[in-house]
Amino acid sequence: MGAEHDPFDEGANGLLRQPGAVWATAGASVVAFMGIGLVDPILPSIAQGLDATAGQVSLLFTSYFLITALAMLVTGFVSSRIGGRRTLLLGLALVVVFAGLAGTSGSVAELVGFRAGWGLGNALFVSTALAVIVGAAAGGSAAAILLYESALGLGMACGPLLGALLGDASWRYPFFGTAFLMAVGFLCITVFLKEQPKPARRTSLLDPVKALGHGGLASAAASAFFYNYTFFTVLAFTPFVLNMSPYRSGAVFFAWGVLLAVFSVVVAPRLQKRFGSLKVLGGSLLLLAADVLVLGYGDHTTAVVCTILSGAFIGLNNTVYTELALGVSDAPRPVASAGYNFVRWFAAAAAPYFAPKIEEWTDIHVPFVVAAVTAVVGAAVVVVRRKALAHDAEELTPRHTTEDSVTVFAN
Repeated sequence: MGAEHDPFDEGANGLLRQPGAVWATAGASVVAFMGIGLVDPILPSIAQGLDATAGQVSLLFTSYFLITALAMLVTGFVSSRIGGRRTLLLGLALVVVFAGLAGTSGSVAELVGFRAGWGLGNALFVSTALAVIVGAAAGGSAAAILLYESALGLGMACGPLLGALLGDASWRYPFFGTAFLMAVGFLCITVFLKEQPKPARRTSLLDPVKALGHGGLASAAASAFFYNYTFFTVLAFTPFVLNMSPYRSGAVFFAWGVLLAVFSVVVAPRLQKRFGSLKVLGGSLLLLAADVLVLGYGDHTTAVVCTILSGAFIGLNNTVYTELALGVSDAPRPVASAGYNFVRWFAAAAAPYFAPKIEEWTDIHVPFVVAAVTAVVGAAVVVVRRKALAHDAEELTPRHTTEDSVTVFAN
């Protein structure tokens, strides 16, 4: 591979030399990504506090990601009409309102509903933040993109930690804490970020769906759908299996998030250069399947180790799916990303609902068997549809940039 361009080398030099608008948006992005795993350590506490079952509390993820999936058809439509700054502020305002209301919930039904509103706000914010950061960056986009991806990894890792620290006193405090931090982000963006030019072409509501007419993109989305079921079985159901205090559960998922970030940003590109995208993806999916199977049948210590280890495979998968979704079709990147995520986030909504149900119908091991099977199905789709997915597979790794990764994950 020789002297290939490394965006991290270029970005590191200017990482700290960014205007206030970039720092304000990146800081708010950390909090936004924290919201995904924030409730993990406090799920058992919420269930106890609201006298709810594991299945009912897991709907916090289902409502959140169901709205996120549907919002994929809306975010581009909105931002291309009202502009990036207003879209960010609208998303932040919704998160502040619904996260605050979530902390006042008197029943699990109220909490699930408020979490859905939170998901809409988060989708509007996160899907727009990357473009805004790049547009406001000084001295080139590489440093700003690196800053955004760092915010993504930091948020995914620290969300469970914040949930544990605040949730140890009361399960309500993490919601109030998120509302406060996002309110600070709202004020910072109001002060530091100026409105940026609107896109030359407005995005329609059906553009992401039309993009799925491409066989390669549809195959990537289908494989990612099954993979995401496995991913969110680990994220939403495992806390009940571990049955640990908020502090200990938060530490486990903090370690999980660190592995996810490191393998996504650092390890995955190196493995892809050596083995190719499709081999890395297929192998990682099979290893994830084995990991969750051992998680489901091992003792408590084994379950903790396998939960943390799954972060490595999830990080690898996220990066490779990113490249497939962006490089396999000719659709514009934001449109291809929205269509791909429209499909895969439905699995993120389904897994938290079905995993506790499957446990009720069978036993505590079977949800992990199902999760292992869905990971294998995701790998099978990669193998069966490898010709469609390999349309630009050989060129994907050299052309990969950090911007590609965060665009797909954010959208």
